[in-house]
Amino acid sequence: MILDDALLATLLNAKHIVVFTGAGMSAESGIATFRDAGTGLWEQYDPSVLASSQGYRADKALVWGWYEWRRMRVLRAEPNAGHIAVAELTKRVDQLTLITQNVDDLHERSGNTSVIHLHGSLHSPRCFTCARPYTFPDGIPNEPVGGRRLEPPQCNHCKGTIRPGVVWFGEMLSEAAWKQAEQATLTCDVFFSIGTSSLVWPAAQLPVMASANGAKVIQVNPGATALDNKAHYNLRGKAGEVMPALLDALIAH
Repeated sequence: MILDDALLATLLNAKHIVVFTGAGMSAESGIATFRDAGTGLWEQYDPSVLASSQGYRADKALVWGWYEWRRMRVLRAEPNAGHIAVAELTKRVDQLTLITQNVDDLHERSGNTSVIHLHGSLHSPRCFTCARPYTFPDGIPNEPVGGRRLEPPQCNHCKGTIRPGVVWFGEMLSEAAWKQAEQATLTCDVFFSIGTSSLVWPAAQLPVMASANGAKVIQVNPGATALDNKAHYNLRGKAGEVMPALLDALIAH
């Protein structure tokens, strides 16, 4: 991959880089995007119905089973070269803030210790009634528990049922997570948008906000997106190919 001299200079001179990732990055690790067809039982259901408080109230075992199916797939996946390159980049710049729309833990498992999860995490469930956090047992079950109806665990405090720790349709983003993401966006000089369609709001607002505040926006995506005409650089390709190449170029200089 041949880098534009101006792009390389931008990266070498950056004081604060924001890396903003979406579903395309996790897809390279074999994790289906949210709207991809499910298998077996899940082919019958609309994800937008399962990903809602109304759907959970209507059938808790169905919704919890679907999310556990997703979580088991994540636990069996591995970070890809893109995740690893971002983790390495963190060590080589003055400041890097990682913001993700993804609900998996692949960034953490690749070495990033501080990740802003705008849409929550499959690994941070909480009580549907009192909102207290719930901790999953350690390890991966010997038998897959996803792919079927499954009654949710019970809260140790109020005996309510546990819900997935993700942001559902109709719910607001975590105020704390959004404030962190917004602050980083307004103080960065380089903003990477990686593997995201730039269609889901308010998350899609971040690169636009960064550009308006003077940051250089670098998009990494195999295809065209809604951000194309706003990004300063459009790098066509997968994160697992482009990000290691960028890292190598920086190391070489």
